[in-house]
Amino acid sequence: MSGRIKIFFLLSLLMSSSFSYTNHLVGEDSPYLKQHLHNPVDWYPWNGQVLAKARAEKKLIFLSIGYSTCHWCHVMAKESFVDASVATQLNRNYISIKVDREELPHLDQYYQELYRVVKKRSGGWPLNVVLTPDAKAFFFATYIPKERQGEWEGLDTLLPRLAAAYKEGSQEIDKKALAIEESLKNREDKALKSDRLELTIASEAFEGLKAQYDDLYYGFSTQPKFPEPAKIRLLFDLYALGNKEAKTMALDILKAMALHGLYDHVEGGFFRYSVDAAWEIPHFEKMLYTNAELIPLYAKAYELTQDPLYKKVVDESISMIEKRFGEGGVYFSASDADSDHEEGAYFIYTYEEMIDTMKRLSSEEKKRLVTVMDLNKMGNFKGKTHINFYDDEYPYVFTKIRKKLQKIRETRSYPFIDKKINTAWNAMMILALYRSARVDKKYEVLADKRIHSLLEMMYRKGVLYHQSLAGSPPKQKALLEDYAYLIAALLEGYESHYRQQYLFLAQQLSDEALAKFYEKKQWYLNENGMRISAGMLDKYYSAPMNIMLMNLLKIASLKGDRRYLTVLKQTIDAKSSLISQEPSSYPSAIELVLRERRGFVILKAKREKLNQMKEGIKRIRYPFVLTKADETLSDYLACDIGQCFALEKTFLQIMKRIDNR
Repeated sequence: MSGRIKIFFLLSLLMSSSFSYTNHLVGEDSPYLKQHLHNPVDWYPWNGQVLAKARAEKKLIFLSIGYSTCHWCHVMAKESFVDASVATQLNRNYISIKVDREELPHLDQYYQELYRVVKKRSGGWPLNVVLTPDAKAFFFATYIPKERQGEWEGLDTLLPRLAAAYKEGSQEIDKKALAIEESLKNREDKALKSDRLELTIASEAFEGLKAQYDDLYYGFSTQPKFPEPAKIRLLFDLYALGNKEAKTMALDILKAMALHGLYDHVEGGFFRYSVDAAWEIPHFEKMLYTNAELIPLYAKAYELTQDPLYKKVVDESISMIEKRFGEGGVYFSASDADSDHEEGAYFIYTYEEMIDTMKRLSSEEKKRLVTVMDLNKMGNFKGKTHINFYDDEYPYVFTKIRKKLQKIRETRSYPFIDKKINTAWNAMMILALYRSARVDKKYEVLADKRIHSLLEMMYRKGVLYHQSLAGSPPKQKALLEDYAYLIAALLEGYESHYRQQYLFLAQQLSDEALAKFYEKKQWYLNENGMRISAGMLDKYYSAPMNIMLMNLLKIASLKGDRRYLTVLKQTIDAKSSLISQEPSSYPSAIELVLRERRGFVILKAKREKLNQMKEGIKRIRYPFVLTKADETLSDYLACDIGQCFALEKTFLQIMKRIDNR
């Protein structure tokens, strides 16, 4: 057989669906990596040995970062990573590495930051980076087509072009890569300049939020439009400090998201983001962390307004998470946008399906629904309908057809579910359950069950782990985000029923986190390997470092332990210049600064008294109050971290003393 015929034969085998190639991802637990296990691309997982291989062979590294429910990751995989010609280019000239950003979020953050330095904008997934043999990044892109699409160069020309450029001018590319790293380092160094933050930062943050605010469709930015829960939380903080406009903005955003297509009106829960400015058409992924950060905001909105829409969202969203993501007392990570290789297919309806569900409605009810949904044969997504309500109020007549719409979905394939158990995201959801107990007490019982299950699975023999695949023991040790969010959930659980062991474990884990992730006034996202500095910028969810610092402030206040305050003040001072430049871009950091500057008031009494007065505690006007059970007290005692300032026999008296302070 001639060489040319051999090559043709091998390429035919690679393109054949019956040919099953297995690359170096064999043995990996990540669902995302498993999706690429049989690609003809010779993928490797990220580790020191693979990086050493690239150095030894003097090959460029093609690093591709994504996750299992990422739509554009699927598109790129289907177009390019199963293609024989692309695989040939990668296998010949590159060491190809696949990374699950949910498994190694710190690594993803580092390369996303480099992307931001180079492109002057935020990145996304898939994130594709080309590195020198010494693992220095010099080329960045998100989705790359197989062949040129308009201004987007295709992999067919990009891969050989970069490989040739490195062979011809490796020194120039090495210099470029080092300059990119230096730019990131310089930006981080600038951020370490101290700048005294005063309470006026709250007003500056609000003005920044107003400048970003979409007063037509509500929310921030245009498109794609993300929920940005940390900004809404900050608006509620600003309202607690007396800003009524902030409350109106927060409620308008929450109502808009609850009525339009970001919310799944048939099964409950929120999609990850909207592709348009008006919240109408979502990207159909459902993420555990998105819902976990939004649910407490809807519980807060219900507390403030008693509007049943907000309670409905809390109840339906928790129900959806329990049904679709819950198993064995813990929660899976996410569900895909696609069903049967079609985006949104599970969630959308034909015009005929929609009309058929309305057969038993009165003519007025049918007219109302058709109008409020703007229902027509053209549809609003690929010729079909994704349900939105174009009104200021929820049309409760919709509940009469909801079960019929659910039954239609039962005939379809539910999107792929990533069955990773992620400690941080589970802890976020548990915290959401504790906060939702303010809407319905049953959620406190559920939260207790879930936190016990999570600890049993992910905290073994005194070691906390980052994640595990359902049915498998955990292997990967915890990151800063796991400690931060688990401690936050424990502290919330403590204030729900005052079990001392929750506070004890929260402090124990905090001390561990300080030992593992804090060094020379710098926080890190990970303990081992290439250590990535932690920042205060909120990205897909609230910055783990900010959550960790809030935990330290709460523990310092509850336990009277001032050593945590030193770490807190050092970190805020180090990042203060960055925050002061653009405070509205650091909402969870501003939440932290407000509490650090104003200080928590700690209300102490017997556990029984505190439980009896939970509704009264909500009415305390001072915005930052913690509660602590003390069985030695016969009265109510109010303290801050430095001193106690009021002792009163009745709750009304202590409430007045706190509010007048």
